[in-house]
Amino acid sequence: MEVTPANEQIASPRRAPSQQRSRERVERMLAAASALITEQGSDAMRMGEVAERAGVSIGSLYQFFPDKRAIIWALAERYTAESQACIAAALKDVSDAEGLRRAFSELVDIYYGLFLAEPVMRDIWSGTQADKALRQLELADSRANAEFLVAVLKRLRPGADSLALETTAFLVWQMGEAAVRLAISVEREEGDRLVAAYKRMALRELAGD
Repeated sequence: MEVTPANEQIASPRRAPSQQRSRERVERMLAAASALITEQGSDAMRMGEVAERAGVSIGSLYQFFPDKRAIIWALAERYTAESQACIAAALKDVSDAEGLRRAFSELVDIYYGLFLAEPVMRDIWSGTQADKALRQLELADSRANAEFLVAVLKRLRPGADSLALETTAFLVWQMGEAAVRLAISVEREEGDRLVAAYKRMALRELAGD
């Protein structure tokens, strides 16, 4: 089944650059915004600061990003696309239960590691929860990621009910995101235990136990 990337299912609030020079300028803007979010958080970030750090005029910034929300959206789209590519690559050749266990565990560890290492991702998630449209983008991402998992489950459990597999896969992804975000909100040792517990529970469900 072909999966439509989440960032193609929901219209972005920003204008997409069409020329190479414009694309390069937008990249500088997003890099500047990401650095500022890392340093001070998205709430404190100001559009003027983004333009200054990116070396562009404020008018040029507003041409592509009408407000701060559009910048957060663009960064969320980027992480969404990268995560979908990673998940697709990890699951596409899985053909047995052990392969699923190994690939799924590695994906959870990668996701957890990114949240630990990237303050921008944590900040984007916080903004996602408060913005209905961004929440829809996140849900679309979860559904797309679930489809990669459904494809594996159908190979491993060909006699299983398709709707049940789709429900399980979607719930597993949503619970995984919640588990990781809980894990990064507590002390690291406890967070590690929470992630490990989630993986055990999710793998039992995926195995149909």
